[in-house]
Amino acid sequence: MNSTKIISDNMTLDEKLAAIDAAMQAAQQQADEDAQQNGSIAAPIDPADLTMCEGCQ
Repeated sequence: MNSTKIISDNMTLDEKLAAIDAAMQAAQQQADEDAQQNGSIAAPIDPADLTMCEGCQ
């Protein structure tokens, strides 16, 4: 997830938090849709996963 596409320096803290919440909700919704297409159930996305590189996970 690219943070520069979600938030900018011109935003207030509340706007930044709302944008992050919206991005997380969209990511969860996409994961749920992908899981339904595969016939499975998606687990909730852990926000901490977005702060680590894939090699560290």
